[in-house]
Amino acid sequence: MEIAMLKESELEDSLNNTVRPALEQCKTAGYMDPAHQIYSGLPLPKLEELGRLHYVCYDVHEFQKLNIPGASKQFHGAIVVSHGFSEFAAKYEELAWYFLLAGFSVCILEHRGHGYSPRDVDNINYVYIDDWHRYVADLAKFARTIGREYAQGCKLSLFAHSMGGGIAAAMMERYPKLIDRAVLSSPMIAPNTGAPNWLAATLCGLADDLGQGKRRAPGQHDFEPEINMKHNPGCSVARIQWFQDLRKADTHYQTCAATNSWVKNAVMLSHAILQPKRIQAMQTPILMFQAGHDLWVQNVAQNKFKSMMDERHRDIELDRIPQSAHEIFSMPNNTYALYLKRILRYLQSSEKVSVLE
Repeated sequence: MEIAMLKESELEDSLNNTVRPALEQCKTAGYMDPAHQIYSGLPLPKLEELGRLHYVCYDVHEFQKLNIPGASKQFHGAIVVSHGFSEFAAKYEELAWYFLLAGFSVCILEHRGHGYSPRDVDNINYVYIDDWHRYVADLAKFARTIGREYAQGCKLSLFAHSMGGGIAAAMMERYPKLIDRAVLSSPMIAPNTGAPNWLAATLCGLADDLGQGKRRAPGQHDFEPEINMKHNPGCSVARIQWFQDLRKADTHYQTCAATNSWVKNAVMLSHAILQPKRIQAMQTPILMFQAGHDLWVQNVAQNKFKSMMDERHRDIELDRIPQSAHEIFSMPNNTYALYLKRILRYLQSSEKVSVLE
């Protein structure tokens, strides 16, 4: 297969006039009942309104009927996408396009508190979760049901970014036979809270205990329509602008502020991932990408995770991209193309892959 990257100079036009119409031809959007129990069988805490989780899937068999030049004619299974903090399914349309071209169906769950999934808070900007186990259990249920359905007996792979990478790591530790192969892109093995994580978790946890869990955490802010490229060093301006335009056009995509409960649970999730007995239970082969200019998650925690996996002879590879910002899929084509080629060659070995900048 020969995959051509979208030209940055024509990105908006290509996404609107080529990618999105093709995706609509193979797209299914739906809702899933959330999980009710964690990996051990213990029930999750009750919520006032459980709601249903939103997802978007793309069927590669329908996509292949479009006869897109360079697209694979083979079927390599399905990829479940676990997105990052304050993200949403539509942000992954370009990456889904490349995965479809490579012969994979794509299944994207919008985590609780994101996109069109239930929020549990009134403010559209806030991201809240009551218990990190809920993220993990919901993703596991989605992979076990929707993901496996789209894999059709073939491999079920995983692409997980940032917060979604932390959720995915914890999930694979607790559901070790669920995913066949995984890519963790700048995973949140530990968040960068702007303070020592123990202090952030203590202060936000105290606020949560005092009934302020749904309040905005210190240092967080509401959605701002203007782009601040200082938060995206070296990124493709065209991609950052596209993401921001999506957010401006739909209030469901304007989440940006962590609540006290989210901060507390993000740090608890980090500790849960790095438990030796959980890492020992890991069976899924992992390719982990690390961004050299990451402002949002801790590289040192990723290194610790890699070291603990190595010590227990778990299957993990680490690719560090020194020039990259946190969102490697938002970088210019000269970085994105190498990243994409590495991902596709890792997830399948039966077909030669070339990626053209």
